[in-house]
Amino acid sequence: MNYFEFYGLPLSFVLDAADLRKRYYQISRETHPDFHTQATVAQQAEMLDRSAHNNAAYNTLNDPDARMRYVLTLKGLIGDEQNLPVLPQVFLMEMMEINEALMELEFDPSGYSKVLEQLESLEKALNQAVTEDVEHWTDGPGQEERLMRIREFYLKKRYLLRIRENLSKFASP
Repeated sequence: MNYFEFYGLPLSFVLDAADLRKRYYQISRETHPDFHTQATVAQQAEMLDRSAHNNAAYNTLNDPDARMRYVLTLKGLIGDEQNLPVLPQVFLMEMMEINEALMELEFDPSGYSKVLEQLESLEKALNQAVTEDVEHWTDGPGQEERLMRIREFYLKKRYLLRIRENLSKFASP
């Protein structure tokens, strides 16, 4: 049973955090091992498994990035790291320019602010471009194009995250 089904929620990129927390705590109370000390060993094991599933489900669905990855994985759009779709050439050229600027920071750290500004500008534009798709996607017919844009966003975001990590290694303000 996937995490959305587990909580009785529709498959979505956007969730009500308070509602999710409420469902999590309700299942936590039902499955907590302390409430099943008189149960059979099999029942205790089942409650322990259900409790662990509840924790994993909550941790995944509560984090927007993990939730996005989970939905895209459920839809079969990501998963096999070897067969990820190729990102648009324009984006890859921008990333190549930023990576070159990162390498230059090794010799001249004064450009740190400029590279950080460029990265933040790209992240902001990327987030703005996908907001409507993320908020209005539903799991149903006619949503394939929107889902493909969300997948592309996710892959680009991962790429930018790696660049941000590299930036922190090269220099700091």
